[in-house]
Amino acid sequence: MALDSAKKREIIAKFGNDEKDTGSPAVQIALLTERINQINEHLQTHKHDHSSRLGLLKLVGQRKRLMRYLKRKDHEKYLQVITELNLRDRV
Repeated sequence: MALDSAKKREIIAKFGNDEKDTGSPAVQIALLTERINQINEHLQTHKHDHSSRLGLLKLVGQRKRLMRYLKRKDHEKYLQVITELNLRDRV
């Protein structure tokens, strides 16, 4: 269930500083959000897939930690990311 490279490049171009910026928190949050959405769709049809559900919870926790870091370090970028990704400000 990994992201295809075209989708990754699109996300990196949208949220990164340049095309090789894969490590900034905004890019990582956007990539994690895309994976979370894919796993969520998978779980809609496969309700008893508990291993994927555990993986989903790990990804959500990792995204939450990255969002907390980004909010602390660069609040304007944080607000931009949550509005573009339709995320709630619960951190």
